[in-house]
Amino acid sequence: MPQMAPMNWLVLYILFSLIFLIFNFMNYYSFLIMSKYHKKNFYIKNILNWKW
Repeated sequence: MPQMAPMNWLVLYILFSLIFLIFNFMNYYSFLIMSKYHKKNFYIKNILNWKW
């Protein structure tokens, strides 16, 4: 198995760290927080919309 130079390990570490950070930021900011007013209207709309 060929050995890697230390510079390659550093680049690989930085690459995986950036991918990890981007993945976490995308997951964190893709979650939409609904306000209390919006939540209240959403539940009322669902309760009144019965499909028998």
